[in-house]
This record gives sequence, C-alpha cells and structure tokens, in this order.
Amino acid sequence: MIDFTVITLRSVTSTQAWVADWAAMDAREGLALIAREQTAGRGRLDRRWESPPGGLYLSLLLRPGIPLAQANQLTMLVSLAAIDACQRVADVRPRPKWPNDLLAEGKKLAGVLTELVSERDRLRYAIIGLGLNVNKDFDGGPLASTATSLRQLTGRELDIGRVADAFLQALARRYDGFRAGISPHAEWARRLEPLGRRVEVERSGQPRLVGRAVGVTPEGALRVLDDAGGEHVIWAGDVRRSGFER
Repeated sequence: MIDFTVITLRSVTSTQAWVADWAAMDAREGLALIAREQTAGRGRLDRRWESPPGGLYLSLLLRPGIPLAQANQLTMLVSLAAIDACQRVADVRPRPKWPNDLLAEGKKLAGVLTELVSERDRLRYAIIGLGLNVNKDFDGGPLASTATSLRQLTGRELDIGRVADAFLQALARRYDGFRAGISPHAEWARRLEPLGRRVEVERSGQPRLVGRAVGVTPEGALRVLDDAGGEHVIWAGDVRRSGFER
C-alpha cells in the first residue's frame, strides 16, 4: 500500500505549485502537502480557488506508471476517496459532478485538480489537488447559493486534520486496488451528476450544446446526445443542468 509522506504548512501560494516543483526534482510517490490556506489557489482551467482558513487544501504526487489514456481515472479515485472521507468523518455522502467536483444538496463541496506530466503515451507522474470545504460558512455571502461545507451540512465544526487522515487512508486503499487492476469508473459514474439530465455545455470557441447527458467514457469524457440524435463526446467544458426538461 502506498505510504504518504505528509508535509503541513500554515500558508502557501498554491499546494499544486509546490508539489509540482518537488516532482520536477524527482520527489518520490506519495509526497503530500497540506496547507491551512492558499494565497494563490487555483482550480480547473486555471481559475482562482478561494482558499481561506477553514478548508482542506491538499496536493499529492502519484507515479502510477499507466498509459496516458487512463490518467483521468486518477481524478475518479481521488473523488471517491474524498466521498469516503466525508461519509466517515461527517456522515455526509456527496455526489461526484462531471468533470471534477463534489456536490452536496446541490451545492459545491469540493473540487479536484489533476495535472499530468507525460512522455509519449505514458504518464510520468500526476499532481492531484483536493480542495474541500470543511469549516467554511458561505451563508450570506456571494457563494451562498452555489457552495456549502461540511460544517454547514452537519451543524458542527470538524477537525480538518481528521478529515485529511480519513481521505489519505481511503485513497491508499483505493489506489492499491487501482494498481491491482480495479477501475474506479463504474462506481464513479453510477452517481455522477448530471447523467440522465438535460444539460447545457459551454466549450471554448464552440457553440453552446444542449442535450441529454447519457454516459461517460472509460477515459472520463461526458457523452451528450443532442436533440437531433447526434452524440458528442465532451472532454472539457462547463456543464450545467438545462432549465428545460423534455
């Protein structure tokens, strides 16, 4: 089973950037950095991730030695491990949302950021970040309608260190299974938001796509069936439920 080496700091610019620097210097697999806050945290598409105290901000280094085509399954693994941790520590079971979020009661609870370094068609290593809202309070703020935290869901403050330990333990078990050939795809896809729903997809430089999310490929791409019956395979974009259900 993977052995995580955990470094905890009060404040960093970005846990992803720090671990990326260490990875480039051949740090070993299992290195993990946890910060109480990030001053320049970032999420998917290089968007800013607000990271004040009260959240779990963690990045880790994996060297699974897999084909690049399987790399998105690492995001699935981390998402499922985060769900395991939330259920164990807070009795909250969020749902994964394509491509890399966790939702609870329809609001964003966490996000996963996966950055890959490859050589030809093989993955050299992956730096995977988890931002989980633990003790934040979004009530009355600009994100009140879209974000939530474990504290808001349970009504009690939680030990962030305990959440981190539960996550790393769950990830170690799941990663061990992954290296033994167990794919996380089916479990991740089973509860994936928004499968079965009408959706609108915004993609950079392309027209908006409206249709029904009908599945997800083994590599993690979303399959959307448009109203003319054409199927689209979406690798990147912003997906939200359509306001009009047929």
